[in-house]
Amino acid sequence: MSLNTRLLLALLGIPLLVYVLMATFLVINEHHQSRQALQHRLESAGKLLAPELGNAILAQDNQRMNATARHLLEREGLLAVTLYDAGHERLLSLGRPTLPAPEQASSVAPGLATEQNVWRLQVPLEPAQSILTDDGSPAAAQGWLEAQFDTRNLTLQRYRLIASLSLGGLLLGLFLFLVAFTLSRYVTRPLEEANAMLYRLNKGDYRHRLTPPAPPEQQRLASRINALATHLHQAQVDMQSQIEQTTSELEESMETIEEQNIKLDFAHRTAVQANAVKSEFLANMSHEIRTPLNGIIGFCRLLGRSSLDARQREWLQHVHRACDNLLMLVNDVLDFSKLEANQLTLEQVDVDIVALVDEVLGLHAPEAQRKQLNLLALVYDDIPTPLSGDPLRIHQVLSNLISNAIKFTSQGDVVVRVMLEAQEAQRLMLRINVSDTGIGLSDTHQKQLFKAFCQAKPSHSRHFGGSGLGLSICRQLVERMGGEISVMSQPDQGSTFSFTLPLLARAALERPPELMLSGQRICLHEAHTLTHHVYEHLLRRWGAKVSSLAAVESASLIVLGLGNETLSREQQQRWQEAINSAACPALVLVNLPSFELPSFTLPHGGEIMCKPLPRAKLAAAVKRHLAATPLAPSKQNAALTTAHQAQPLQLLVVDDNAPNRQLLKALLASDGITVSLAESGEQALAFARKGLFDMVLMDIRMPGMNGVQTTQAMRRLGNGWASCPIVAVTAHAMLPERQQWLADGLDEVLIKPIDEAQLHQLLQRFLGVALPNLLPSPSTRPQAGLPTPLPSRLAVVDLALGTRLAGGLESVAREQLRALIDSLDDTETVIRDAYAASDAEALLDAVHALNGAGRYCGAPELALLVETLETRLRAGGIESAATLLDDLYSAMGRLRTQGADL
Repeated sequence: MSLNTRLLLALLGIPLLVYVLMATFLVINEHHQSRQALQHRLESAGKLLAPELGNAILAQDNQRMNATARHLLEREGLLAVTLYDAGHERLLSLGRPTLPAPEQASSVAPGLATEQNVWRLQVPLEPAQSILTDDGSPAAAQGWLEAQFDTRNLTLQRYRLIASLSLGGLLLGLFLFLVAFTLSRYVTRPLEEANAMLYRLNKGDYRHRLTPPAPPEQQRLASRINALATHLHQAQVDMQSQIEQTTSELEESMETIEEQNIKLDFAHRTAVQANAVKSEFLANMSHEIRTPLNGIIGFCRLLGRSSLDARQREWLQHVHRACDNLLMLVNDVLDFSKLEANQLTLEQVDVDIVALVDEVLGLHAPEAQRKQLNLLALVYDDIPTPLSGDPLRIHQVLSNLISNAIKFTSQGDVVVRVMLEAQEAQRLMLRINVSDTGIGLSDTHQKQLFKAFCQAKPSHSRHFGGSGLGLSICRQLVERMGGEISVMSQPDQGSTFSFTLPLLARAALERPPELMLSGQRICLHEAHTLTHHVYEHLLRRWGAKVSSLAAVESASLIVLGLGNETLSREQQQRWQEAINSAACPALVLVNLPSFELPSFTLPHGGEIMCKPLPRAKLAAAVKRHLAATPLAPSKQNAALTTAHQAQPLQLLVVDDNAPNRQLLKALLASDGITVSLAESGEQALAFARKGLFDMVLMDIRMPGMNGVQTTQAMRRLGNGWASCPIVAVTAHAMLPERQQWLADGLDEVLIKPIDEAQLHQLLQRFLGVALPNLLPSPSTRPQAGLPTPLPSRLAVVDLALGTRLAGGLESVAREQLRALIDSLDDTETVIRDAYAASDAEALLDAVHALNGAGRYCGAPELALLVETLETRLRAGGIESAATLLDDLYSAMGRLRTQGADL
């Protein structure tokens, strides 16, 4: 509410309110007094005339009675005057009565009665006291007087008073409004001017000044506002000068900051350039180190194929082990450099934990078998599948932990446990433990275990090998994936490495059983307690009835888990008798390498498999042999079937080199395997559209569609091709190329020449079969203790070596060597033209093709030169290969000369 309104209300409202209250009081008081006065006059007149009227009635003087009544009627406001005798008989009635007369005397009530707008006065008529009756007592009332009075005059008089007071109030209000309006304008106008002045000051206008009014209070207000305007104007001037000064100082500071930014940017670029130089140095050094390493490893392989005595073979193994350690060190340094430079990216794809763990165990199975360790995995059933994560990094961490566990354990177990620790909606936390019974760690050693280039003891790197980077890389990888890694250990009591793994389970469901067995009885014997528990749990989960060998008569299948310590000649004979006495197929699981499997005879079918056995392969084997169980016991002795005989495997070999295709076909030839050959990626894709193969051996460098493009095209076909094992077969592969091929969809990489053991492990790993013709024969094994003279240089032609590479087939070895010699002229021409044109790609293709063709031939000198040349081309380019080309041409000439006699 504004001050003007409040002044108007104060000056106008309060007086008017007082006036209204006083006028109301006056009207009420005047009305009350008028009624009392009228009542008093009526009662007084009635009392004065009552004796006279009583005497007139007593004297029966009608004239006097009429005169007295008329005298009373003449009073103002009287309507009627009526006289009654004592018997309620009307004696006289003057005027116009409006109220009815009482019906009997008993209803007469002396006094004044008010009814609506008419008053009724009833007065008893008693004669004067001087008139006495005969017995001397005063005379009684002779009747009563009734007078009716009209009170509307009183109401009219009150209305007149209200009207006059209202008129007076209106005039008073008008007068007060004029006074209040004049006064409010006089008071508020200076305030409005002051407000306008303050508004200008608020907008920054300091030029105007107020004119001081007459009242001293307003003069002080105006002077202070003017002083405020002067002060603000001066403050504005001062602030403007300070802003100009501060702006000048800020410009100088900005110039200084800009100079510092230029220096920082230069320092940052220098640091980035230094980091790039460091990374390039590491990459170049790794390639430079790998180049002689590949040559050393190649020489070791070639020497290993020659005739060596026991001591020389031991020395060669030490050299080969040192090369492997050095290569592992280079790989660890590169991974550590990537992590430190924050250049490692994680992917989110579907992960099958069971398959991943089984794959890692399969990679480390040969070392565990060599050390006679029990390697197994326990993946709990409540873990859903599939999960979303980075399988490559999980594989790397798990592989490193298992490798360390096997490395530092000389006897006992290495157990991997995968448990579901927590789950909330689509997020879950896995805990993976890797336990061993090795040398253990003290508390002091545990604190520094995850630091880079640190091992528990300085002597460990000498005794066990390694760079001390593996656990540091594992820690950083686990932390990048959002988990934590820890260790629990005691000296000489083993260690347990544990890490958590947060994963997404967007569409994950409970893992279904790999197969359903309708209550078939399976006899299980496993010497190792924990492995027995795992196999028994799996078989019961699949619906089988598991019992011991005591119930072998009613069994549909027997599963024998044998350790290498139980395979003496007598015990092997005893187990053979147990297998012969059983009337069902037998799965024999042995903790030995594939080339050392015992020669059990399986009269009722079955197969011999290596531990650790992946869950999928165990399920496939159980399913195959339960389905192949003969119906008639009398025919069991005639059935000598294996898994690959009952269900032939379909393999596809893709290679643009015809001799290589024929050699792989010869190596894989078996009654249980059908091999199809494709000479290009397009032809392999045409085969794939017609049907699904169990495995594909894929050459990488081919004209047209290369191996990677062909693999990706096969994966897109669906219908089982997404899970079909596709293995790269190449003559040369560096670590970055290998990792890239695995990321592009290939399952494994094999380097030519592929020996029998490698091919056997490949089929055992992916298909769960063992081919007997791949086992080394006694004639091809080196005889220890028979020293032979070492050649001064590698042989140009070595048919014995070619025969071993061709799976013991001398005719195939000769055919491969003739094909290689026939292609040397064209190959040399292509190499010379590519080098003359500085076409590095064409030169690499030609050298790679020659490397692939020479891997399976008995030409060790040419094979080593070509392998070294390809390594240099990949690492250092065409300039680094110039010094080897002349040696290559000379070796090709010598091979032509000596090969002419074949």
